[in-house]
Amino acid sequence: MSHPMTTKGAEKLKAELKQLKSVDRPRITKAIAEARAHGDLSENAEYHAAREQQSFAEGRINHIDSALAEAQIIDVTALDAGGRIVFGATVDLLNVETDAEVTYQIVGEEEANINEGLISVTSPIARALIGKEEGDSADVNAPSGIIEYEILKIQYI
Repeated sequence: MSHPMTTKGAEKLKAELKQLKSVDRPRITKAIAEARAHGDLSENAEYHAAREQQSFAEGRINHIDSALAEAQIIDVTALDAGGRIVFGATVDLLNVETDAEVTYQIVGEEEANINEGLISVTSPIARALIGKEEGDSADVNAPSGIIEYEILKIQYI
């Protein structure tokens, strides 16, 4: 089953994967070898910490490999969505009640990061925005209640 992912998101994951495989994995392997050299492994905190790091790193490598293998990578800049909000669109919104402006890009689940303005295509706000155009309003069912947004601008960058 393929999952959508932006080109930028795929590149970011590939860079993390390269870091894990070429820098972190060798560093951890070396730390394990050094800890083993200290003798008794049963009470060797350095050895157990390095093994825990190794387990985390290998798990992350497997997760990223799988995510990239299943990804349907979409070049957002090549989209012709006719001015509608689709996967990959960057949207400027106005919260009608508070007059606060926010900007979000709708991305795949693997690359979502609300602190960077990247929201998952499966999130309530993305689902409320998909298919809308500039000037439309969207009601988002949030935990605090319905939030009404006015769509100010749509970009495919």
